[in-house]
Amino acid sequence: MWHKIAEHPNELDFATNRIAVVKVKGKTFCIGRHGEELFAFAYKCPHAGGIMADGYIDAMGQVVCPLHRYKFDMRTGRNTSGEGYFLKRWKVEWREDGVFVEMEQASWWG
Repeated sequence: MWHKIAEHPNELDFATNRIAVVKVKGKTFCIGRHGEELFAFAYKCPHAGGIMADGYIDAMGQVVCPLHRYKFDMRTGRNTSGEGYFLKRWKVEWREDGVFVEMEQASWWG
């Protein structure tokens, strides 16, 4: 199920770290921006619950947790610093009529 989160990426409140916090139907997640690409991922780190929006996106396009500096590929959710965790993520599309995030009912609401 696709949910519209903005008319244009410029409407999202990207902090200087290029991460915005979005809420859909009471659920909170992050939107990261690297170049012209957008990525949706979990609000909290799977390791120790660090708030990913308080982290940053490095030059390689990885989101870095503020607590222990664990790195995650925003495209795949894979932990790239070697600890073996996986960051939940969702598809994002920037369409002519807005920015949409796809969240499957079972994985999102379950």
